Amino acid sequence: MLRFLFDEPKRAAEGTLAETFRVMEQFVSIVSKQIKAGADSDHQLRKFEIWTLGLQAALDELEQSHYAALQFQQKIKSTSIKQMTAEERIHYNRYIYFDKNGFIRVFSLMDKLGTLLNELLDMRTERIKPHFSYFTVLRNMREKKAHPELTWKLNDVKEKYKEATNRLRKRRNTEIHYMNSEMQDDLIQSHRMYGAEIQLENIAEQSADLTQGLYLAMESLLLTFQYACGLVRKRKP
Repeated sequence: MLRFLFDEPKRAAEGTLAETFRVMEQFVSIVSKQIKAGADSDHQLRKFEIWTLGLQAALDELEQSHYAALQFQQKIKSTSIKQMTAEERIHYNRYIYFDKNGFIRVFSLMDKLGTLLNELLDMRTERIKPHFSYFTVLRNMREKKAHPELTWKLNDVKEKYKEATNRLRKRRNTEIHYMNSEMQDDLIQSHRMYGAEIQLENIAEQSADLTQGLYLAMESLLLTFQYACGLVRKRKP
């Protein structure tokens, strides 16, 4: 979708991204066949189908935003806004837009996944916390020792990307609740060196965090839908 900005052809999914899409499509196919066979009297399967299609779209949007953010980040060579040419400032503003779009989408996607997991596995997390996140659902799964063959794999993925996820969450919370996230470092620096030239935030590290956020989403989706395919196949009408 966004490759045209860089005069590139439409993305051909590869590796983990391609495998994740494939397994999600397999789940939709299984569910669709069961619906057509009349095995969805409570309309639960139709809901799972729609939620999965939404997650496919969310993953596509996250990957596209991540790709665009990295492309613009690599065009930025200056260490402060003051040093930038007019063209480089445009690249920086575009990097900010797609990076911000990306890290917000990481948590949006994960919470959609949490909603699906909560209902698919009948975890009833809303009894603990009415407005729950993916991470609340996963904690509930751990505490109840539910579906251990999935729970501990998902937990390992969470732990693998924990540090990057925490930094992304902090930036997301700043963006939503306080100020533009890219201005937070400016504020901190201005307290330390009032009147001096403010350096750019470490955009290479931020991009690396966003990459890890993308992999958190992909690997969590892949594990979930591999498990979900087996679960739905066993479902009784």
